[in-house]
Amino acid sequence: MELIGIATTGGDAPGMNAAIRATVRTAAAHNLKMVGFERGYAGLLADEYRVLGVREVGGISHMGGTFLKTSRAEEMRTEDGIARAAKVLRERRMDGLVVIGGDGSFRAACKLHEVSGMPVIGIPATIDNDLAGTDATIGFDTAVNTALDAIDKIRDTATSHERVFIVEVMGRNSGFIALEVGVAAGAEVILIPEIKCDVETISRRLVDGHRRGKKSAIIVMAEGAGDCTSIAKALAGNTGFEVRLTRLGHVQRGGHPSAYSRVLACKMGAASIRFLLEGRKRDMTGIQGVHIVPVDLEYASKTPKEIDAGLYELALTLAR
Repeated sequence: MELIGIATTGGDAPGMNAAIRATVRTAAAHNLKMVGFERGYAGLLADEYRVLGVREVGGISHMGGTFLKTSRAEEMRTEDGIARAAKVLRERRMDGLVVIGGDGSFRAACKLHEVSGMPVIGIPATIDNDLAGTDATIGFDTAVNTALDAIDKIRDTATSHERVFIVEVMGRNSGFIALEVGVAAGAEVILIPEIKCDVETISRRLVDGHRRGKKSAIIVMAEGAGDCTSIAKALAGNTGFEVRLTRLGHVQRGGHPSAYSRVLACKMGAASIRFLLEGRKRDMTGIQGVHIVPVDLEYASKTPKEIDAGLYELALTLAR
């Protein structure tokens, strides 16, 4: 093995830069050369890359986003796009590819491996934390803390004005952010796509809480759990309470990565090179407990990750 490529693909996540740095410097320690494809798969398809050495990745660990840039390349959903990408890798005489991204990125990486035969290692970097086979993904902890900081501030206003606030966080298909930050913020209600909860039930819980002396409430809602505007109107009509809505949006994807996200990125970046040197062909670098482990890349990208039902039940118990 002599030359390794790396790309950050799909949505950005805090900690991607730390993962790039760890991967490049670990490769250099094993006398491997690395190039970074710019704008993710779009850069790979266009054969746009830069040589990455130890100095090129200095001073980037604290930065959010990805200095290699990223984009969503729809061509990688097609056989022609995969074939073109494989051709670029062969012409560049790559010995392996490290893909930093989420499930869509990994599905494309699996197809790329099938067509090119090139070893591919995925590093899970998505704020959604929705990849099977790993307890955590790079960026998730940062996104949760960003949302938590905002909700703590909203709680002050909710308490002062005795209002109900619905705070919508990211998560179109998964409720990992909403559940984690909801428990941490002491939310009265948590709404996630995985567990259905109707407006009437929520209304009863708010009214019951008010009878027990609660004068304000926070509802943390994943964007995929329903129409937050309609829910806010329905709750106001059912309960007579003043209901306000805040959408946190893409602020959760930005900002300096937390210490946990940076350390996890360092561990995963270093392990990705080790896995390539060990001869692994199609794996994701995951964390299970305290151990960094290889996980079949296709399994990680296609298997639904189950929500922590025990944590959801705990949230219900504590929101009294």
